[in-house]
Amino acid sequence: MEALINAGGKGSRMGACGIEKPMQIIGGVPVVQHVVDAMRTARHIHHVVVSVSPNTRETERYLKDNGIETIRTSGEDFMMDLHESFSVLRGDYVLTSPSDIPLLTSPVIDDVVTSFKPQMESMIVMIEAETVRSMGIVPSYSRDIDGKEWVISGISVMDRKAVLEGKYLNEECLLTKWRELAVNVNTPDELARARSMF
Repeated sequence: MEALINAGGKGSRMGACGIEKPMQIIGGVPVVQHVVDAMRTARHIHHVVVSVSPNTRETERYLKDNGIETIRTSGEDFMMDLHESFSVLRGDYVLTSPSDIPLLTSPVIDDVVTSFKPQMESMIVMIEAETVRSMGIVPSYSRDIDGKEWVISGISVMDRKAVLEGKYLNEECLLTKWRELAVNVNTPDELARARSMF
């Protein structure tokens, strides 16, 4: 399966820190590098691409200098960027991930891929809210499923061609307790928390 790492957003919740969000250093390397490494070592991922934009020129330069394939998008709108990226990719299904999940591991990625079935059309990975809070993180986006709170991880698998054709996709949720997905570096507090874990 192909993997698309989204690293072209404005990162507005980080504030005016002077460093692009994907380039924030955690454990000695930029956070985007953690995600790239996890994808590259996953058994079920055969092609890794990172989408960048005018919002993340330093990230694009870093990735190119390190031989990591990139796709330049407009950076104006997430869905527009997704369509631009999907039009370049060739696989039937694409695993998408934000660039700011530093604890992500290849076994988790492989579990996501093997959990997806084509009849699902799309699958969103959710984390139990209790798991996220146990790590000192306040969930940004959550959803109630059968009376229980689940946090959106940002990782999903989608039917690439159906997305490009504008079709409505059936949406399945993969419900997990994976701590590896609990930390998204969106705010200075989350950045500090992530750094403390390394």
